[in-house]
Formats: sequence, structure tokens, C-alpha cells
Amino acid sequence: MLPGEDDRRDAVKAILSSGQRELVAELERLDGGARFGRGRARVLENGEVFERAAVCVTTVTDGGFSTSGLSVVIHPRNPRVPAFQAQFRYCEAGDTWWFGGTAELIPCYGFAEDAAHFHRVLRNHCDTLDPAFHAQAKRTADDRFRLPHRDEPLGIGGIAFDHLHPAGPHGWRRGAAFTAAGIATIAPAYLPIVRRRRDLPHGERERQWQLHRRGRFVESALFQAASAARADAEAILLALPPMARWEAGFTPEPGSPEAELAAFLVPRDWAAEPAAVVG
Repeated sequence: MLPGEDDRRDAVKAILSSGQRELVAELERLDGGARFGRGRARVLENGEVFERAAVCVTTVTDGGFSTSGLSVVIHPRNPRVPAFQAQFRYCEAGDTWWFGGTAELIPCYGFAEDAAHFHRVLRNHCDTLDPAFHAQAKRTADDRFRLPHRDEPLGIGGIAFDHLHPAGPHGWRRGAAFTAAGIATIAPAYLPIVRRRRDLPHGERERQWQLHRRGRFVESALFQAASAARADAEAILLALPPMARWEAGFTPEPGSPEAELAAFLVPRDWAAEPAAVVG
């Protein structure tokens, strides 16, 4: 039986609050220095590992439409650690309800074992709902996480799904459980990669390349905001990196690690790659 409206919203609020609290604690432990601020929009700045991380709970009501969600954006300090973004949300419009979610890894430098690990963890999560779900969610992510004005991928994708409305008398509870598990999947999908790469050597060249890549992130965020019917301006601003750069006509040196990233970003079935230990 479908829970009542108040029960649904209370359950979603509990899922989002718990997910935010647990992820914030995980990120603070890993960073080891900086702490998140308080409130629904929790932000960590100038940490040892994370230059900026935002874990925000938002609720928007517009007439008969309402949506609540958890958004996560992480900009690491070391250029060899990939950036990350995710969002899980619940929406209602009248008597209609649905869940949605995204997760994406955004590297500056490509490491195949990291990509395989990330996609494999997401695939395992999707399989708990339906073994066919991951392939569809990955295709949607590959299409969505692109810079349309540049016709290039932002990162190596992940998953993206909209209007998830599981059928049956327990459909709402299945959708809610899948969303809660998706939030809980962020830590095992991303944090082992951070631990693996955070102490790798880097210098000014790698830093400038990171700032250039962050410029692409800003372009993507602003394009999505302009395309959204209901954009949360504060959440968008919190998601932006603290520093970025643009350079007209910039092209990486041929044969350099930076130039190799373009080929690395081409969509592929990373989850089918040989397993590697990431920790």
C-alpha cells in the first residue's frame, strides 16, 4: 500500500538527512583537517584532501509540484584525484511521484582501474533493482554528461535516471530503498579512489590542467542551470569549484598525459574491465 503524503515526505526527509550526515562524517574523516559547516547546505573549504566539498539537502515547492534531494559535489586538491558529483531526488506532482538520481566521476588524469572500480560499484547497486537497469542508466549518463556546445564528455559518466516509479503495491518503498542505497553507495564508489590518488606527486603543470578542467565543470553547471525549469541558484553556486581557468584555443601538448584524457573520456563499458584492487 502506498504511504500517505505526509509519511512519504517524512521518510524522504529521513533518508536525505541520514545520507547527508553519514557522508559528511566519511569525508571529514578522510580529509583529516577541515570540517563542514552546519545546516542543510553543508560545505567544506580548504581541506587537506578536498579543496571544496558540498553535501546539500534541498526542497523546492512550486504550486502542486515538490521535490527534495541530496546533491553532492567534490573538488579535490590533488589534480590526480577525480572530481565527483551526484544527486538523488524525490518528486511529487499531484498524485504522481517518482525518484531520480545521477552520479559522475570527472578526472583530470585517466586511471583505468579507478574508472572500472567506480562503474562496477554503481552497476552492483543498480542490479539490486533490476539487472537490466544499469545499462540504461549508464547510457543516459553518457548522453547527459556532455558539453553540448563543445561536443565532448565532461567526465567518464556513471549513472543517470529520471522518473523511476517501480510498479506494484510496494513500488514506492522499493524506490525509496533504492535511493537510500544509492546515497550510501557514494562512499564505496568514490572514496577508495581518493585514498589511492591523494598523495601522488603533482606540480604547477598539473594544477593548471586541473583549473582548465574545472572550467569545463563550470560550463556544464551553468548550462544545466540555464536548461532547468526549476533551478536552485544557491545549490548551483555551492557546487562550483573555488578556482577555475579558461584559455582561448587551448590545446594540450600532443602525446602528453593531458592530451591522453580525451581518449580516456570516450564512453565504454568500464564495469566489464578486469577487476583491480582500489584502496
